[in-house]
Parts: sequence; C-alpha cells; structure tokens
Amino acid sequence: MIPQTFKEVIDLGDGREISIETGKLAKQAHGSVVVQSGKCMLLCTVVSNYHQADVDFLPLTVDYREKFAAAGRYPGGFFKREARPSDGEVLTMRLVDRVLRPLFPKDYHAETQVMIQLMSHDPEVMPDAMAGLAASAAIQLSDIPFETAISEVRVARINGKFIINPSYAQLEESDIDMMIGASADSVMMVEGEMDEISEEEMVEAIKAAHEAIKAQCDAQLKLAEAFGKKETREYDPEVEDEDLAKKIHDMVYDKTYAIAKAGSAKHERGEAFSKIKEEVFESFSEEEQDELGKLIHKYVAKAQKEAIRNLTLDEGLRLDGRQTTDIRPIWCEVDYLPSTHGSAIFTRGETQALATVTLGTSREANQIDMPSFEGEERFYLHYNFPPFSTGEARPIRGTSRREVGHGNLAQRALKGMVPEDCPYTVRVVSEVLESNGSSSMATVCSGTMALMDAGVQLKKPVSGIAMGLISDGDKYAVLSDILGDEDHLGDMDFKVTGTADGITATQMDIKIKGLSYEILVKALMQARDGRLHILSKLTDTIAAPNADVKSHAPKMVTRVIPGEYIGAVIGSGGKVIQELQKETNTTIVINEDPVTEEGIVEILGVGQEGIDAVLAKIDALMFKPEVGSVYEVKVIKMLDFGAVVEYTEAPGNEVLLHVSELAWERTENVSDVVNMGDVFDVKYFGFDPKTRKEKVSRKAILPKPEGWQPRPPRDNNSRGGRDNRNRGNRDNNRNRDNRRDDRKPREDNNED
Repeated sequence: MIPQTFKEVIDLGDGREISIETGKLAKQAHGSVVVQSGKCMLLCTVVSNYHQADVDFLPLTVDYREKFAAAGRYPGGFFKREARPSDGEVLTMRLVDRVLRPLFPKDYHAETQVMIQLMSHDPEVMPDAMAGLAASAAIQLSDIPFETAISEVRVARINGKFIINPSYAQLEESDIDMMIGASADSVMMVEGEMDEISEEEMVEAIKAAHEAIKAQCDAQLKLAEAFGKKETREYDPEVEDEDLAKKIHDMVYDKTYAIAKAGSAKHERGEAFSKIKEEVFESFSEEEQDELGKLIHKYVAKAQKEAIRNLTLDEGLRLDGRQTTDIRPIWCEVDYLPSTHGSAIFTRGETQALATVTLGTSREANQIDMPSFEGEERFYLHYNFPPFSTGEARPIRGTSRREVGHGNLAQRALKGMVPEDCPYTVRVVSEVLESNGSSSMATVCSGTMALMDAGVQLKKPVSGIAMGLISDGDKYAVLSDILGDEDHLGDMDFKVTGTADGITATQMDIKIKGLSYEILVKALMQARDGRLHILSKLTDTIAAPNADVKSHAPKMVTRVIPGEYIGAVIGSGGKVIQELQKETNTTIVINEDPVTEEGIVEILGVGQEGIDAVLAKIDALMFKPEVGSVYEVKVIKMLDFGAVVEYTEAPGNEVLLHVSELAWERTENVSDVVNMGDVFDVKYFGFDPKTRKEKVSRKAILPKPEGWQPRPPRDNNSRGGRDNRNRGNRDNNRNRDNRRDDRKPREDNNED
C-alpha cells in the first residue's frame, strides 16, 4: 500500500524552493519530515519519552549527521563507517539546540531526541541552513509540548543584496555569513562572521532573514494542519507550593539583595549565597528536607535570581559593583612563553586566557572531510576549557561541544584579519585558565596579541565583548562585559567581536520573546564602545605585529617553479628532497597549482643559511644553459676520457667535458690540460645526437693554433675501408664455424 504523503513548498523568491514532506518515512517516530532543496534531502525525526525523567532540566539531545553515502563517497580512514561527529556537525547541532531548547515547557523533563540526517547531498545547497526548519517541522507534527514553530536561515550579502540560504559559491563572494534562528514573532539566535560591517548593517541582515523565517514557520503550520495536528500530550507537571515559595522568598530575597549590592568577588559572593541556602535548609526538619529538598533548592534559586535582577533594574548596580556600561579591569602580557612562536595573556576581571601560536607549512593545514564539504583550513583556533578554570574538579571526557563552539566563534572573529598572502599555516590554541564570564571573548583578545607577537601581519587587531540583558517587560538594562552569573540569570548573551572599523563575528542567544530592534541596536552600540575600550588595552600592550618571526621560530619562503621541474626537485623516490631537508635542517613541501600546474615550493627553516641552500639547490636543478653561450665551470671529477665539471652559477648541475674538447692539440692525458678544482670557461652546444648527451667545449673558445688542420675522417667507402670490413667479416665467419665444431658431439670409434 502506497502511503499518503503531505507536502508544503516554500518559495525562496529567486526560483529556488524548499519542500517539507511527511507520511512516507520513519512513521514510528513521534514526528518525522523530509526537507528538500534541489537534490539536498534531510530526514528529521523527533521522539520524546512519555514519562518524566527524575531530573530538574530538559534532557534534550539534538543530533545532526551527514552520511557519506549522501554524496556518493566512502568514509575516510581504515574503518569504513561514520564515527564520532565532525566539528562541522557539532556546530550545526549547537545552532539547532540553542533555538529549540527555550521553547519546551520549563517543567517538561522527558528524555527527548531530535535526529537530523543528510540523506542526499547537492553541491549547490548548504544543508545546515535547513536543519532548524527540519527540526521544528518534525516537532510540529508530533504531540510533544512546544511553544511555537521556529526556523533558521543563512543570510549572505553580495553587492548590497541579501540572499537567503546562499550556495557555497555565493558565500565566497559575500561579506556576511550569518545564521539566524527565530519564530514568527521573535529573533532568538544569531551567529556568524562579517567583513567589518556596521551595527546598522547587521540589524538589516537580521531583518531580511526574519522575513524569510516567517514564511517557513507558516509552511510548517499548514503542513501540520493538513497532516492532522495531534493533541499535545499531557505530562506530570512539577509540584508547586506557593506557601513554601513565599516563605523562602521572605528568608532569601533581602539577604541576597544586600550581598549582591556589596559588589564582592566571585568566590566570596558564592560562599555568601551558599550560606543563605544552608540557613534555609537548616530551618526545616530532616523529614521536610527529604520531602521538599528539590522545591527548596528551586525556590532559593528563584528568589536569588529575582533579587539580583531587581538590583540591576532598580539601581543600575551589578554583582561585582560595576555600573551597566563598565568593563572589568584588564591587564595583558605578550611573549610570556619562551619556546612558542607567539604567546599572550589576556586577563579581564576573573577571566583569563593564555593563547599560543604555532607556525607551519601547508602540510599542517586542518583537513576538513565532510560529505557536504571538503577542504582545508590554513588558519584555525582550538579552545580548551579545563575544570580548574572555574575551581571545579570534574571528569575530562574529550573535547566538549561547548569547546568546539567557542573555538569556532573565536576563529571566525580572527580569520578575516589574517592576510591572504600569509605563507604559514597558523594554529592558535587558547587555554582558559580562569573563567567568570566571556572566556570566548578573552580568547579573541589573547589570540590577537599572540598572533601579533608571532609576527603574523594581521590587517587589524580584533577585540571582543559579551553583552547581557535584564528586562521585566517594562524596564530593561543592557550589560557590558557580563559575568558568568549574569549570563545564567539574564535574558540575553550577546557576543560581538570586531576591529576599530566594524564587526567581524557575533553570537547571540535571546531567552525572552519579542526583543525589539530598538533594544538590539542599543546593545550593539554599547558593545561597540566596550569593544573599542578593550581594543585600546590590546594595542597599548602591543601596538603592531612584530616585523619578523622570533629567532627560534621557523621562517617561511615560498618559491614557484615550472611544473616540469617538480620531479627533479623531489627526485626518484623522494631522494633529492629528503637529502636536501636533512642537509639543510629545513622542511620542504611541494604542492601543484591545479590551474597553472606550477609547483609551489614551501621552505620552512629556523636558519636562513639552510633556506638559502635550498633555494640555491632549486636554482641549480632548474638551471638550463642556452646553446652558444659561455659558462664558467669547475672540475669536480677526473676520468680517463674527460673531466666532469659543474656550472659555478648552478652548483650540482654537472656535465661531461670530453677529452677531445679540452684543447685543439691532441690530448693523451686529461691531467695534461686540467686538474681537480680548476675553474675555466666552456661553450655550451646543447644536445649532441651522436653521443645522446649534452656537449660542452673548452677548446671552442680557445684560439686555434697556427697551421692547425683537422684530421681527415675515415672514409668507409674507400678500398681500404671495404677491405677492412671484408676481412672483419671473414674473421667473424671463421670464429662462428669453430664454435659450431666445438658443439658437435664426438663420435665413438666402433670399427672393430
């Protein structure tokens, strides 16, 4: 039986379409949908357990995977099966999760899984831009409680025109690459990179994306209605006790307000808040604690959050005593680590990041191998967030999704300022040593200074700041340089990076509905002021990139050679290049330009002498003498029939000078004319078809002796020549006959 399908089509306005279809695949999931654009197809399913988990949060898992079969490819490596998710897949998971999570009811704690799979790939379509649409559409088709439909789109700008969900080729031409997640009413998530755009331009891009999202949300609702919208499931809500909430509020609010207003440090403040909680618990019996423990924790946190927010809204004060626009104290240092190629420390308040830079060849590029994208990164940044940075001890289980996301944000902030002609592969590593808010922005700042310290010629330095928002619907406060607690208690986490001339990257998560563009613009302008203040601290520490790399860091020289000489430089089995690397203590990498087919030779070495020796060897290998020209040579080997000489302007490039070309007079011994180490000129005659070798001559540039006559050549057609040939033939025939006689078997004498 052919299943009944339901389908809605979204017009992107330029001839392209996105379709969302259900009813054919994965019908046992609580919701499933296929999203298609061109040949690109995503399958999204959602399942949520019908019983609440015994936790006080939503155990939501968003999983995005790209199947290699979707692009007609095999997984790389020995084990031919998709393994752990790539960084690109993790980043897509985070984008979708950040928009979905706030829209589930706060008291909904059932295990929920959203799984998105790339089933068919189209090189002209970027699948991550449709993942949010697929996730929301699947949820709309289920009975899972969810506030409203959402979607995500990518927006680019080419020649001033905004393009929704651009292709890879279009993105290469764009000065904006932003992902926006929103409902029909509210923008909820922004992330992307830009080419130093203004705050006003960024807001216009968000507006253009939001208009496209509204149409996608409407299509989801129409599909759910046609399919048959399911009744939202019932679930056991959290137990509430209004009397207990009021009692705890009265015990906690004023004390918390006073501690928050005192403006103390993170650990001191944390201990004071913990003491309040202990006092609350001590006011209850052990039986009450066992019965009401979760509610007591919940109501204490709720009262403390209210007190801290009201302090900021009513008095403009923050937990550490700052005003809303104040930036925490900053100190910086460069060249802290003696052995790295570049290093810097950035400390802002109780957040500290130590960044290092390593310079290498194209061989060290970060290889990206995904079904939807293959390529490499010559600049990349890794972010590490160890537990000691927050004074905690917890298990270390590899790189977390958060570390991947924060590192990617910092990388996007900086990569546009690395010049296109930078010869190195550059790796930045940020070690977060202390954290109390905005460690990713500290990474941007320390990374900028470390790059400048390493001698990477950044176009412009980049700084970053994290902004927050507290709002009660009527009043609001935009907070500059937020603390970790303000991130947790506030309504917005808005990170902005940029140069003095514009924004280079951003990441925004909004936790309230209906954020007005007025507030958004105010936050952006306030962020600009804070960003420029921080930038001044960076440039006070290191005003410009160092003119050269450090003495112990490798120097890079790039040389372009004709494609026909690539093999000569590499040598048979790599012999030439391997010996050259060993002799000169350098690293040599050769890549072929796919367009010009020229060889791009990268020479990396600490000592300039080694680099110069490699360049000289390449010149020697590429040396091509011209016919008729005179060159200086040096004798490097003596033979019975001549001397081996090398061109002095191309050491290692050798040629045989035959004994007959040494002088006009007859030469019996080579040493009668030249000896080892002698330097003299020769004339180059090119390829000799008789000897099938290159021919050079010393005598050709010497004056002929007076009366010198060349020997007459032997005439093979003369009588003597014919007689000699005939005599030789007779001798050869006689020898063959003798050999035949030797091979005859001896006959036995049987006459008797």
